[in-house]
This record gives sequence, C-alpha cells and structure tokens, in this order.
Amino acid sequence: MIDPLRLYTEAEKALTNAGAETSGFRVGAAVVDETGRVFTGCNQENPSITQVICAERLAIFKALSEGAKSIKAVLILSEFDEYCYPCGSCRQLIFEYGPDAQIYITSGRGIMRYSITELLPNPFVRK
Repeated sequence: MIDPLRLYTEAEKALTNAGAETSGFRVGAAVVDETGRVFTGCNQENPSITQVICAERLAIFKALSEGAKSIKAVLILSEFDEYCYPCGSCRQLIFEYGPDAQIYITSGRGIMRYSITELLPNPFVRK
C-alpha cells in the first residue's frame, strides 16, 4: 500500500537540497519501487541551463542505480501553492519504468492522484 503522506515527508526533506539558483523553482520528489523502497531526488540546475535534471528523474535514476526494476508511485512537491506536474521527459521516463505508476501531484491545496497514462495518454513505445 502506497502512503502519499510518507512520500510527501520524504519529498519535503529532498526539497531542502534542491539547487535552483537559475529558475528559483525548487522541487523535491519521492518514488516507490516494486519492493516498496522509497527513493528521493531534488532538481539540480547548472548556470548553463543545459545541464538541468528534474527531481523525479533524479529519484528514478537513484532507484535504478540501487537495483530497482520498476516504479510504482511518484510524488512531486514544490515550494509554490500551484500543482507541480512532471515535464514531458519525466512523464515518458515514469511510463517506461512504471506503466501502471500512480503520480501524486501536490500543492498548498492538497494532493491529487493520477495514473501515468492520464498524464501521458500517448507515450512513445518501442515496437
């Protein structure tokens, strides 16, 4: 069972390490793998702006580098009151490692849940 409040707490901790000097848009994320392990990430920017990595991508790559085979859930948190949705690249990556993944989007108003296919209805699929 996925506990969004636990994921929120973990993403909030990760948010404190976000490096968003260029955009000022700090994001934290937490992902759950197929065994229930939780991995976190935060966005990191470089002054050249071409070397940016989103919080959710960092968390997924961290999970994969530690042996995760698939992703079951992702929670995304920002410092702003607006809902923080994953970008297109992150949506595709989430789909590739979690085609049934639940995505939790947070704001000052609460947590919304989506399936990855609701956020990415026509993913790229290799045939």
